[in-house]
Amino acid sequence: MSTTVDLSPISGPSAWRGDELAGSTEWIYHLSDAERDELEAVGRRFVADDPDLRTVTAADYPLNACTGLIEECAQQMDTGRGFILIRGLRTEDYGDTVAGAIFYLMGLHLGSPMPQNQYGDVLDHVIATSNKTMEDPTALPSRVRDRLPFHSDSSDVVALMCLRGARAGGASSLVSGTTIYNEILRRRPDLAPLLFEEWHWDWRRQDPDAPADTYRSPICSYVDGVFSTYAGAQMIITAQEYPDVPRLTEAQIELLHLFDEIAQEPGLPLDMDFQPGDVQWLLNYAALHSRTSYDDHPEPERRRHLLRLWLRREVGRPMVPGFGKNVINGDAKEPLPGGRFQIADAVVPNETWGL
Repeated sequence: MSTTVDLSPISGPSAWRGDELAGSTEWIYHLSDAERDELEAVGRRFVADDPDLRTVTAADYPLNACTGLIEECAQQMDTGRGFILIRGLRTEDYGDTVAGAIFYLMGLHLGSPMPQNQYGDVLDHVIATSNKTMEDPTALPSRVRDRLPFHSDSSDVVALMCLRGARAGGASSLVSGTTIYNEILRRRPDLAPLLFEEWHWDWRRQDPDAPADTYRSPICSYVDGVFSTYAGAQMIITAQEYPDVPRLTEAQIELLHLFDEIAQEPGLPLDMDFQPGDVQWLLNYAALHSRTSYDDHPEPERRRHLLRLWLRREVGRPMVPGFGKNVINGDAKEPLPGGRFQIADAVVPNETWGL
């Protein structure tokens, strides 16, 4: 394993710019009639069978007509741009339960669903159940309407399915980690080496059951010619509240500010206006994600509502030891009672979550 970093610009399909992709549809996969028909039929069978979401497997529900779809999703995440948007499902025709079943089935064919909270839920929701803002330290990012900073999630893959869009705003924003690195290297080559050093991340705020207050990981990994990113400045900043964590240097603080500034720079992110039925698959090590702020429809049943999956996936991606974080709520201990493990229950958000 070679982890030598020569601090040269990195090229390849993961080094994209949003303003270049925005004028094309190459990142959108339109389902064929055969693929859509199979997904809908197998989704309905899944609902009728009502399996336990924690134990059901991909082998239980083969997707023969969708082999090319699954292969394209895998290829784009593992060695391509790092993301793909699937379009063409008619979710408004058959409702949230069948839509959620289709989404979960696709996830089973691309990885292993992970618990996302202390209840062990493997299917979670992005929906505003609170009027808090991100200035409130108790705000849950998935349950408010504010813009979010670019970040990586605690999984190999994060996926979103749009059930309903916002009245205004709420675009899903992605940005290339490779492009951010190249820009930092171009503008401040003196700061770029810090990206490959270990940083302390706030584990306790991400996971109340974490075995320690913090964990350590670089922001960037470069192994055997493969570049990966894991980012989220807020978790580095809040880790400073623990007395045993070394204080950030002026150079480290400057780098964090520069990283976020570049990530938000016009032209770099790609904004996607989700349509009902859209499914986005994203490799956390290739691209960072965010969303724009949004306004909801006044009717509760018309609120912006996304389903979310976190997957473990054997991506065959060499990374430095301990890179990123793949241990979250529910992995290390018995989950709290109240988890939703049948699809009809799982697609209904807990309205008290995030209050």
